Amino acid sequence: MIDELIIAGLLALEDYIAAHVLTCLIPAFLLAGAIVTFINREVILSYLGEKVNKIKSFTLASISSFLLAVCSCTVIPIASGLYHSGAGVGVTFIFLWVAPAANILALIYTGGILGYEIAISRILAALLMAFIIGFLMSFIFSNEKGDEIIITRKRLNEKSLIERKAFILLILILLSLLLPNYLAIGKHYLYKVIIWAISTLIMIIYASKAIPRDKVKDWLREVWWFVKIIFPLLLVGVFIIGIIGKILPEEWIKNWLGGNGINASFLATMIGAVSYFATLTEAPFVDTLIKLGMGKGPALALLLTGPGLSLPNWLAIARIFGIKKAIIYVITIIILGTLVGWFFGNFILK
Repeated sequence: MIDELIIAGLLALEDYIAAHVLTCLIPAFLLAGAIVTFINREVILSYLGEKVNKIKSFTLASISSFLLAVCSCTVIPIASGLYHSGAGVGVTFIFLWVAPAANILALIYTGGILGYEIAISRILAALLMAFIIGFLMSFIFSNEKGDEIIITRKRLNEKSLIERKAFILLILILLSLLLPNYLAIGKHYLYKVIIWAISTLIMIIYASKAIPRDKVKDWLREVWWFVKIIFPLLLVGVFIIGIIGKILPEEWIKNWLGGNGINASFLATMIGAVSYFATLTEAPFVDTLIKLGMGKGPALALLLTGPGLSLPNWLAIARIFGIKKAIIYVITIIILGTLVGWFFGNFILK
């Protein structure tokens, strides 16, 4: 039995490394390092810092997060880069939540498979949860960011968010992350790798020609910091998920997810919060469960927490942002996911 569990964990690791490290995590680490290295911290503070009007900064963070198709693991180095560049704790955790839970690619895919009533509900629920978690985290932890910079309007006008050459580099890194996922939907993984390789090669050539060597070294130093802090924890988390998947009886899940009761929504939320779902994989999985009798409320809860949280995500958040933040964030999302699933299932998605 122990041998079978170890094999299940190793197989999960094999699948994860083969499918996500090249085309997801490497671009994400490169992007995180570039954010810290090239983006002007004072300007970040002026738009997304802890002292900025919460409605404005949270709205900007939510809208920006919709445009980035990443999974619960890939988003961590990017959000960490924003945080260490000066973004407020509320903004950071909104980004951590919305980008994997309700990005535009996942929403379009969800609409195509499950119908746009569920897709729209997913948008509304994700935004509601984002603002609640943003206000809560900001209220509890805002005093921890004590290095806020006071910026006069004149100084701000004299500074740009990022230099033009560095901005182009960020766009190229972002394309190496997004293009393989957008252009390779439904195609063989090799096609995805080829797109990633071409876009990454273009990015490397540009960086070597346009960016000063000392800045490239600073950038790679930041990238390595993210890799050594986050990557080992992601591997541990994926291994544990493989073991859990082997233990958890599939028939038991199907029997307990019917209807729109609070217990079904809680169970769906917990399954999603622990399991790892790569972006776009949650919709076909939920579609299968709906056909087997799963309620629409629990389906929505799973659509949100499946890609939005995972055990590797928990571990990495605790390592980067602290155990206390991770505990409050995860518990809050589980509570909100349960309530949202119950509410939408009984009053919206009938």
